[in-house]
Amino acid sequence: MTATGLTTIGFIGAGHIGSQLARLAVAHGYRVVLSNSRGPETLADLAAELGPQATAATAADAAAAGDLVVVTVPFKNYLQVPAEPLAGKTVLDTNNYYWERDGRIAPLEEGSTTVSEMLQAHLPGARVVKGVNNIMAADLTTDGAPAGTPDRRALPIAGDDADAKATVTALFDEFGFDAVDAGALAEGWRFQRDTPAYGVRMTADEVRARLAEATR
Repeated sequence: MTATGLTTIGFIGAGHIGSQLARLAVAHGYRVVLSNSRGPETLADLAAELGPQATAATAADAAAAGDLVVVTVPFKNYLQVPAEPLAGKTVLDTNNYYWERDGRIAPLEEGSTTVSEMLQAHLPGARVVKGVNNIMAADLTTDGAPAGTPDRRALPIAGDDADAKATVTALFDEFGFDAVDAGALAEGWRFQRDTPAYGVRMTADEVRARLAEATR
């Protein structure tokens, strides 16, 4: 039994962040079901590397299989995430808006909403938690440390569902990171690109300070 009580993590997207989180998940005893936009056959090498706990599938099948599902796609493709099989599930949203890749998205440019609020609107039955968007992918498998380690690295999260945030907090702890609750999903802008909490190594206290420093 894993520390979170979950058994299977689904992945919609298996790029830099997704593949690293999948490695952490397998290392901690989870089954993982991987998917991407190009088809399961393109994930054969990653699934083979991860071993018998990993399978490659369609996005819909990964969404259906996961007790928790990680959405980690280029943000311009977020409307392709299958909504129906994610109803009632905790969804960890690692997405970032990069206008150079995604094109200009007016509500995000204006600051009237956030990436994760837009994903939540697309997934009305899911419980979206924003996180893992402000860490370099390579650091996920090298920077983790046991609970209580001095100067343990911390990662902010945001979400509107307390139980979903508690699940993600427990998962982060298992993976070697403290989670710092930044508040509601609408507060996710505090650790998006070009903010003080983006892309830097921080302890929990440092995360709180940098979240407070953020200006929109």
